[in-house]
Amino acid sequence: MHWIAASLLSALFLGFYELGTKHAVRDNAVLPVLFLANVCSATVWTLLLTVAHTAPGTLPAALLVAPLSGHQHLLLLGKSALVATSWVCSYFAIKHLPVSLASPVRATGPMWTLLGAVLVLGERPSWLEGLGIVITLASFLGLSFAGAREGIHFHRDKWVGWLLAGTLLGAASGLYDKFLLGRSGFAASTVQAWFSIYLALLFLPLVIGWKLRWWTRHEFHWRWSVMGVSAALLIADFVYFSALRDPDALISLVSSLRRGGTLVAFAGGLLFFGEVNGRQKLPAVLGVLAGIVLTLVG
Repeated sequence: MHWIAASLLSALFLGFYELGTKHAVRDNAVLPVLFLANVCSATVWTLLLTVAHTAPGTLPAALLVAPLSGHQHLLLLGKSALVATSWVCSYFAIKHLPVSLASPVRATGPMWTLLGAVLVLGERPSWLEGLGIVITLASFLGLSFAGAREGIHFHRDKWVGWLLAGTLLGAASGLYDKFLLGRSGFAASTVQAWFSIYLALLFLPLVIGWKLRWWTRHEFHWRWSVMGVSAALLIADFVYFSALRDPDALISLVSSLRRGGTLVAFAGGLLFFGEVNGRQKLPAVLGVLAGIVLTLVG
């Protein structure tokens, strides 16, 4: 599959993932959802690893997982720890915020990455990148005005703070992906397989603590969307990693196209969850996407 088509397909399933996440955690305990969704993903890859070991030659090359050294396992464990922290923050935020607000905020990850490079590393953005930052921040402000109509005040709502924390950690994970798939030479299947398995292991002690009531928590209700979250993310990430492995792929364009999943989540939030103020939010959502595109291609 051409890397542009793969990027668009990844965006579609990323939008489905956002909607499935909202359905799974709405009025539900978050930690069991995270654990079970990742158990589903880890189970799929464990079965594929077993098939590859017991019946060599039966799986396509795209699904083969390379043997790793201890150091390489630690690299993938580090990615899993980074994503686990990001997801804990993001899932709790999505539970309490409309997905038509949360998804555009999460899409601003590349802008925060660039802004951090400017502030911390002293990098100088191009004029297009600077324009992208300004447009994204202005659109972010527009989203805050739309959220205020729903009683969500960005400057003092703790769940917006959690969402921003998850977004910043997700941006760091995106940079780490490029390191793993580019400089370190990991195959997409290898990253996804061990990343999924380690995520399930990292969430295990958290869900044990939830089960034993080590803290005040909500009850868990099984929903089929938990499996949908796992399936959508497996497909979105596998296609995304495959696109990044293409030597002709432009990381800026892949990342830009992948943000199109925000439009899927935005429309789904209005259609399926009855979220309001769609007309007020749409210009800000489009502004976020335009700003991110300028940030990435600048």
